Amino acid sequence: SKCPHQLRPSTSFHPPTCCVTMAIGKNKRLTKGRKGQKKKIVDPFTRKEWYDIKAPAMFINRICGKTPVNRTQGTKISSDALKGRVFEVSLADLQAPDEEQAHRKIKLICEEVQGRNCLCNFHGMDLTRDKLCSLLKKWQTLIEASVDVKTTDGYTLRLFAIAFTKKRQNQSKKTSYAQSSKIRQIRAKMVEIMSNEASKCDLTGLIIKFIPETIGTAIENACSTIVPLQNVFIRKVKMLKKPKFDLTKLLEMHSEAAAAEAGAKVSRVEEGAVENTAGAGGRY
Repeated sequence: SKCPHQLRPSTSFHPPTCCVTMAIGKNKRLTKGRKGQKKKIVDPFTRKEWYDIKAPAMFINRICGKTPVNRTQGTKISSDALKGRVFEVSLADLQAPDEEQAHRKIKLICEEVQGRNCLCNFHGMDLTRDKLCSLLKKWQTLIEASVDVKTTDGYTLRLFAIAFTKKRQNQSKKTSYAQSSKIRQIRAKMVEIMSNEASKCDLTGLIIKFIPETIGTAIENACSTIVPLQNVFIRKVKMLKKPKFDLTKLLEMHSEAAAAEAGAKVSRVEEGAVENTAGAGGRY
């Protein structure tokens, strides 16, 4: 039995699609395996090695954590993957368990790998968010200043300071706002003190000043004659430029002699801070 379309007499006959018989072809997908077949899951930590994070000698607790890295395989060397890694550690952990310094975060950068130790250098500093939020209150003026400084050993840092005004002695007024002219004077004094303190010492000496808040105390004492201040902190430290990498200098920072020297410096700085406070004598 023929298709009814083929029974029509016509000189030029183009059969419709219903009359065309499809060629038997191969479905290529049937011969292949299923797309996205499950691969064998291998735990990535089976090919990891663990290295100790070693802080410079000016901190009390030197080994402050561990970091994983893939094992050396072919041209991919594990120490190359570790160099340049930045670790953020609480100052409370670096200065032995000292909860009073938990609000400060220290950034360390891995510059050399020796055995299973990552020898780190200072890379920056910051305040925790909860500490910064606890300082912000009503009825007072917030004053901020920043300055770029260069240490004697060639490091360029950007320091950010923060301070708040406080009530004078026996003040009954609710607010303790500062005039804009006073704010400019305080900001200029902040920049001057930060520049002087940082440019006279190397990076190690500057970190030793950051730990007991010596610079903040100096700013508070210097500005007490303009407007009384409270909660004066070096809020943040950014590393802008570094000198060419020198392995001997890094090893000096990690040596036991540097640790002993750093301990002596901290005690002298704290004594100086006490003398300054005594000399300020509550002049408001």
